[in-house]
Amino acid sequence: MVKNDRWIREMARKGMIRPFREERMRKGVISYGVSSYGYDMRIADEFKIFTPVGASVTDPKNFGQHSVIDFRGKICLIPPHSFALGRSVEYFRIPKDVLVLCLGKSTYARCGIVINVTPLEPEWEGYVTISISNTGPLPARIYAKEGIGQLVFLEASEVCERSYADKRGKYQAQKAITLSKVQ
Repeated sequence: MVKNDRWIREMARKGMIRPFREERMRKGVISYGVSSYGYDMRIADEFKIFTPVGASVTDPKNFGQHSVIDFRGKICLIPPHSFALGRSVEYFRIPKDVLVLCLGKSTYARCGIVINVTPLEPEWEGYVTISISNTGPLPARIYAKEGIGQLVFLEASEVCERSYADKRGKYQAQKAITLSKVQ
C-alpha cells in the first residue's frame, strides 16, 4: 500500500527522515518536503562529476575517485551527455516493513535530466546517493538544497524475511556520496 502524507509525518516524528520538512516548499525553488503520497528529497551541495579523462571504459567494479571530480557549490553544472553523483540532504531510516522508490522531479525531467536511485530497502539507512544524468546537448544546472526526487513509500503486508541491515548491505549507513563497490 502506498503511504499518504499523514503516515509520512508520523514516521518522520519517529526519526525516519532527518531533517524533515513538514510543508512542501515551492516558492522560487524546485519543490521539496511532504507531498500527497510521498516526500520530495533535496540534493546536498556536494557532487562528484564524472570525467572521462584517462579512462577508456566505465567499470562498475573499478569506479574509483580517478573517474570523478569533487565539486561543492550552490549550482552544479553537469556536462552534456554526462552525469554526476550527489547525495540527499536528508538522512533516512527505513522501517522493516517499508520499501521506498524514487522518481525524478518533472521540472528536471523536462530539461533532459534523469535521476536514478535504487530502491531504499527495508531497514536501510543513510544519505541517498543520487545519480543525475544530463541527456541533453548543453550543460545542465542542478540546484543544491532544492528538490531532486520524489520518494514513494510502499508498506508491505508483512515484514520481510531478511532486511538490508540483516544482509549487512555494503551501502548501509553511508554518510557521503558513495561510489560503486563490489564485495
